[in-house]
Amino acid sequence: MKTDRPAEGSDVAVYQVRLPLSKRTIDLVAGLIRRRRNQLGTRWRKAAPGSQAVIVLAVLRHDQRLADMAGGNEVSASTVRRWVWEMIDLLSARAPRLDRALKKIAHRGGVVVLLDGTLIRTRRRTGKDDRKNYSGKHKAHGLLFLALTDERGNLIWVSAAKPGRSSEITAARHAKITGHLREAGLGALADLGFVGLDEGPDDPVVITGRKATRNHRLTSAEKEANRLVSRERAAVEHGFANLKSWRIISKLRMNVRQATTLLRALLVLANTEVQR
Repeated sequence: MKTDRPAEGSDVAVYQVRLPLSKRTIDLVAGLIRRRRNQLGTRWRKAAPGSQAVIVLAVLRHDQRLADMAGGNEVSASTVRRWVWEMIDLLSARAPRLDRALKKIAHRGGVVVLLDGTLIRTRRRTGKDDRKNYSGKHKAHGLLFLALTDERGNLIWVSAAKPGRSSEITAARHAKITGHLREAGLGALADLGFVGLDEGPDDPVVITGRKATRNHRLTSAEKEANRLVSRERAAVEHGFANLKSWRIISKLRMNVRQATTLLRALLVLANTEVQR
């Protein structure tokens, strides 16, 4: 007689993993779930809002496999996937727009923001789609994102995803960052990848270091200026570290539009954790 039961041990083994998130973050996600259910008029669900919030956050924080989370909570993998993307859409809708984020910084009395870009790794794709996501700078496949932080390194805005072959300065021009900075009356500190971004040399809003060329070596004063810019903009790396602590973006498996929605949702969660 054939049987699907294992030879020994239990059918299902469930283990516990610590979720290093604050109660404020869990309450935020659970509250969004409750409001969404009220809007839809849902009578019942397989899990309570709090339990659903923990499942979704576990997937986003630890990149847990959907099938593993489903088996441990007696739901299907498709249900967990629907819960995750439902929450991603709700969170991304709360992400600030560029003009509003800069005006908020100016209203608080800020005078400068920090600008930088990062490559989020993706799985290698076949065919022509493989070429546009390959970054020659990083020697890897990925999607390029720009981010703005305040002087302390708190994320305030994340750009739309661009193919990995795009340059940071091209992505910044596409987002019209310099125009928004001038409108808000703010300046920005950036690395050498953004040299030439600001088209107003007499009144620049984007401050970068100086590049050495074949015919011009940097003077001692220019080297010292580069060190000062690097020191002041070092806090932007803390913002990226907070964002990349959500392991679901350790290697993306989605298209550009979905990746943009995901990063903006993680921006909201990262800021909730930092500002708790």
